[in-house]
Amino acid sequence: MSNPFDLVVVGGGAAGFFGAIAFAELRRKSRVAILEKSSSVLGKVKISGGGRCNVTHACYEPIPLTHHYPRGEKQLIGPYHRFLTSDTIDWFESRGVELKVEEDGRIFPVTDDSATIIDCLRSAAEEAGVEVRNRVEVESLEKSEASWILQAKGGEAFASKLVLLASGGIRNGAGPRLIGELGHEIVPAVPSLFSFHVKDPLLEDLAGISVERVITKVPSLELQSDGPILVTHWGLSGPAILKLSAWGARELENEDYRFELLVDWTQGMDRMKVDEGLQEARDRAPRKRVSSGVDFVHLPARLWKRLVQGAGVGEETTWSNLTKEERRNLLCRITETRLQVDGKSLNKDEFVTAGGVSLDEVNLRTMESRRAKGLYFACEVLDIDGITGGFNFQAAWTTSWIAGRAAAQSFS
Repeated sequence: MSNPFDLVVVGGGAAGFFGAIAFAELRRKSRVAILEKSSSVLGKVKISGGGRCNVTHACYEPIPLTHHYPRGEKQLIGPYHRFLTSDTIDWFESRGVELKVEEDGRIFPVTDDSATIIDCLRSAAEEAGVEVRNRVEVESLEKSEASWILQAKGGEAFASKLVLLASGGIRNGAGPRLIGELGHEIVPAVPSLFSFHVKDPLLEDLAGISVERVITKVPSLELQSDGPILVTHWGLSGPAILKLSAWGARELENEDYRFELLVDWTQGMDRMKVDEGLQEARDRAPRKRVSSGVDFVHLPARLWKRLVQGAGVGEETTWSNLTKEERRNLLCRITETRLQVDGKSLNKDEFVTAGGVSLDEVNLRTMESRRAKGLYFACEVLDIDGITGGFNFQAAWTTSWIAGRAAAQSFS
């Protein structure tokens, strides 16, 4: 260890690479290493966005952007004034990656392949002289007079003047222990993006069906969200569910993930207007079967039939034969379906945790620890998390860029 590194980055994910590159490009000829405990790097980038990599989101003002973060909203205003969505786009496009904005605001590479982002990051790191070491799991982190000493599993040790912890969520791995041993306050971790387990006749055999926009609510916790919803083999997923899980991460954990969920399939239409629509359907086509659907609520046929069935309306019942009680039941069913959630499943593509290093202990202008000079943090190791849609990647790019640049500038 006679020739220490200038910066060692713990974690070979998006934030780890971005921070290492930011440091190495600003401080040329420095020694920078990324230590990754697994056999490959950028694993989360590879699977994100269904393998397409949702790089960021088309929100170009700092304050509106921060509204998408259940944890870290106020604290990210400053960092986003320094490195924003437009900066992320410029960074990748200046390195040959063409990006596109989809209708819902998510931004992907035009190739629709996460390998494009992975190749870009790896190439930029290599060009900047960053060393990447796989299968190196850091077990301890200590500060000596001259440098940081990182002891890896198996006996190997690394000395570095500066350290950037970008090891991802603190739920698993050595991250929490390393941080705790240095005296930092750690906000306990809980899952932030997850789908709901629901066993209900309404959803039986409907796996794969999706609806473009619904309103979801957890009335007992005053939580509400909207967006697309997807029926899965175990219950419900999709942005309308994942956003709800993010905003209610701690509250839902306190409920042991057992609670009542309300779904409005009409996209929030006024209840009286919906009732008027049902009556108009009867007036326009009295001999038409109720189970065949209505024009003003666009739902997959099988889902509509199941909602009709759940309202106690027979499959052959025509609009002219629909009783007032059946119409009221159908109205309730399509505007306020009540489902019992009994558990959760982690969303593999968007696995995120709430919790991490308390933001009170971090200088958000530099991402440097207020307790240990020369130690920097980025991304999920911090108590910051966003909803689904590219917001967590943007937090990764921003915090790691600031950390890498600040670390490099600390030498001057």
